Amino acid sequence: MLGTDAAAKAAPDGYTLALNNQGSVAMAPFAVAKMPYDPSKDLAPVTTVVKVPEIVVAHPSLGVSTLAELIAKAKAAPGKINYGSAGAGGITHLAGELLKSEAQIDIVHVPYKGAAPAVSDLLGGQVQMGIFDVPVVLPHIKSGKLKALAATTGKRVPTLPDVPTTAEVGYPRVISDNWYGLVAPAGTPPEILKRLNAAAVAALHTQALADQFAKVGGIPFPSTQEEYRAFLADEQARWGKIIRAIGFKESD
Repeated sequence: MLGTDAAAKAAPDGYTLALNNQGSVAMAPFAVAKMPYDPSKDLAPVTTVVKVPEIVVAHPSLGVSTLAELIAKAKAAPGKINYGSAGAGGITHLAGELLKSEAQIDIVHVPYKGAAPAVSDLLGGQVQMGIFDVPVVLPHIKSGKLKALAATTGKRVPTLPDVPTTAEVGYPRVISDNWYGLVAPAGTPPEILKRLNAAAVAALHTQALADQFAKVGGIPFPSTQEEYRAFLADEQARWGKIIRAIGFKESD
């Protein structure tokens, strides 16, 4: 939010941009009591940049191998399954709440200060499941220490091709990609935004950049300015609904 706010208040000359994540433009407007900027009014979209897919994982002791089995177990024992997150109000928390809402299950949120301690406790069985960025849990899935149940993204993850997406197993609205985009200050001249978009999209179509993203589990996600605007509206609708439903509010 600090970086995005700095860009929002910068001169609209094309020389100050922000690489935002979904938290700063799609979640914060509903979760933060006093927003320093309005993403719809103070920022000009350039392009979406990259997606980092997330995946539902469970500790083997839970005894489930599919998302359907997890949901059945949660329905049979409401409030007995805990899920860890990297912190309240972030993507790993709200992804869990989205799953709860869509599957109509009662699982208990346990927030941590970052993904590392959350995954550490998941590996130790202190919490039974979670939804994390694929790169964070991939080694533990490969080693058999965690069970991969479903990818919360639109297409199967290249590094886990045998794991179905949430849409494939009946939950098409459970999408929680960790994504990033490029924005400029509102008022930046259209011709400058057009040039920035063309340059960024050209880079995003190169194999060299795709290879760099792949090292951290990222998938190139270029778009037009209009596509970014529409995508952001969809994301705000998705996360705004969940944040309001759980009554989450973070003070400034």
